[in-house]
Amino acid sequence: MFLTKLGEIFSIPELRKRILMTLFLLAVFRIGAHVPTPGVNGEALSQFFQMAQDSMLGFFDMFTGGALSRLTVFALGVMPYISASIIMELLAAVIPTLGELKKRGSEGREKITKYTRFLTVAIAFMQGLFIAIGIESMVSPDGSPVVLVGGWSFRLITSLTLTAGTVFLVWLGEKITSFGVGNGMSLIIMAGIIASLPSALANTYGLMMTNELQLIPLLLALAIMALAFVAIVFMETSQRRLPIQYVRKGSIGGKTETSTSYLPLRINPAGVIPIIFASTLIATPATIATFAPTNAFVQSMSLIFSPQYPYYYVLELVLIIFFTYFYTSIIFNPKDIADNIQNSGGVMPGRRPGQATADYIDYVLTRLTFIGALYLSLVAVMPQLFVSGFSLPFYFGGTSLLIVVGVGLDVIQKLESQLLTHNFSGFLKKGKVRGRNWS
Repeated sequence: MFLTKLGEIFSIPELRKRILMTLFLLAVFRIGAHVPTPGVNGEALSQFFQMAQDSMLGFFDMFTGGALSRLTVFALGVMPYISASIIMELLAAVIPTLGELKKRGSEGREKITKYTRFLTVAIAFMQGLFIAIGIESMVSPDGSPVVLVGGWSFRLITSLTLTAGTVFLVWLGEKITSFGVGNGMSLIIMAGIIASLPSALANTYGLMMTNELQLIPLLLALAIMALAFVAIVFMETSQRRLPIQYVRKGSIGGKTETSTSYLPLRINPAGVIPIIFASTLIATPATIATFAPTNAFVQSMSLIFSPQYPYYYVLELVLIIFFTYFYTSIIFNPKDIADNIQNSGGVMPGRRPGQATADYIDYVLTRLTFIGALYLSLVAVMPQLFVSGFSLPFYFGGTSLLIVVGVGLDVIQKLESQLLTHNFSGFLKKGKVRGRNWS
């Protein structure tokens, strides 16, 4: 069945071209992830990163497929662009000019995209400069310096190299979105996570061979990951559909015609962003401690915010729930949605147009956000408990699984739509991937 559907996919010239283009551009990304930045001792840096796996550096290294730990030209990945996009969303909520641009259609989106690119360059350059300054004083456990020859020439070259690598990746992601299958930025992040999986499996095998990891805890952890996989698929394909009725006069005889549409609201409207925000904040003390090993206060703060203590997970739960509500309030404006429904001649059954409709959408969205926040918290924290408890590799965490499954579902849905457009039955056995409706 799978091979039959795969043959149907490659029998469509346009779809075959898009898939091959996607694979080619992702291969370019993986090749660039192994091109080193000049002036860096890669082996010494790799040893240093082994000590910083629980810090923010280890968290973001997961998204780059190990490029950050090797400090290659793609060390920053597309995270500066993600950060710039989030900042633009926040600014659009507080700056009226940017808010108006979002409402101008394609013209406004083009300007916001241009501003996002400029901000990406600034963020990438600053991050590259901080990394260059930070690693100058680093030494590996055996005493080898990470930077061969320091100074402002090294800092400038490193900053420009990492910025150029990020800009190229953003261009690569946009080309995948335009000429490939799926969202390019998401696919690049997913490719980085998957590329790190073989080393994680090898590390797990090595722990088992040295009896540092027992078989039963590993099987139990894998069972938890399987349950998390099922939960992610269920939640990411679930949605609450609010009915909208449109009443128009027909062109023949002036008869009134009624049509029904739906406003789909995802159970998890914020995506993986709240986990990234929460993990970044909670890993900040460990990251600072990595760069200041002799500071007693910093080391004590790092110990307090370590996974060894239960309140670490309580704090992570609170931060994820907070950022889920916060980010959802930024990207969804019930008043704007209600105005768009009213301007297009639609009405929600049992709700008056305008403020009453906005209040109802806000009420439903608040309930969905609560469910989504609990779901994100469990997916992030439960696997992490087993990761830290049984010394499993970092890549078995719920965040990486959420990203891989979410992006994979998006790609499958796009393949489904292409197959159905060309009169095929769909990629899956029971038809296309549908959003599950929650009443």
